[in-house]
Amino acid sequence: MFSRYRRGVLTVLLVSGFILTGYFMIGILQTKMLFPATRDIYRDPGVFGWDFEDVWLHVGEKERSHGWFIPLEGARGVALFSHGNAGNIADRLESIGLLREFGFSVFAYDYGGYGKSSGGPSETRCYQDIRAAWKYLTSDRAISPEQILLFGRSLGGAITIDLATDVQPAAVIVESTFLSVPDVAKAVFPWLPVYWIRQHRMASKEKIGRIQSPLLIVHSKEDTLIPFSHGQKLYELATASPKAFLEIRGDHNNGFVTSIETYRAGWEQFLAPVLPR
Repeated sequence: MFSRYRRGVLTVLLVSGFILTGYFMIGILQTKMLFPATRDIYRDPGVFGWDFEDVWLHVGEKERSHGWFIPLEGARGVALFSHGNAGNIADRLESIGLLREFGFSVFAYDYGGYGKSSGGPSETRCYQDIRAAWKYLTSDRAISPEQILLFGRSLGGAITIDLATDVQPAAVIVESTFLSVPDVAKAVFPWLPVYWIRQHRMASKEKIGRIQSPLLIVHSKEDTLIPFSHGQKLYELATASPKAFLEIRGDHNNGFVTSIETYRAGWEQFLAPVLPR
């Protein structure tokens, strides 16, 4: 009897240890997969001949995040650009160039652990970073919220949505973004126990209904990473007025390039009433 009791206790301990180890490992893998950051700033806006300022944002008590303010003469406003999960801002100069083509000065920044930004990435740190960027624009540079466009692509869309629930910019555009991290994991890895994913949730589906600014959601049916249904559902959940949906073609990372004419026209149609040139 006592021997069976000991075996039972041992089994419970082993199973518990396995579950805790699995939970811990999934947390590590989730962070590595969600934030594949790089440190090398191998180019800057100067390579295109643009004037720019290096900016350091104070995040919390100890950390700093790095960004670029890239002015455009006669701009219709300022785009606060939150990039996707891979690389760093050095990889986004072409996207910054497109925002300039649309008539915006641009503030692009890196999350903790990316580029020159100190610390490491996490959901909480990303939200702190974008709030520090907003504070820099509205307080340090005294730019009116009515002149700011919040734009986020992929992961940056979730970060943008989180900020947009607390502030009221001129407009919000999110592109190729997701309902939540567990929802993406379920779509990509249907065998994964998504209920274990607790460290980074980025549950945009629970927040988007609180955005009050004009909202444009951009997504492609050919996106093989973030299903088109995520963009559609975010649009359904949104209560912003006006709100619009722009369907593009192409995969997750190149849809805006593949659909450039549709993309340009869709942006301009949305922006003209809220941030006229």
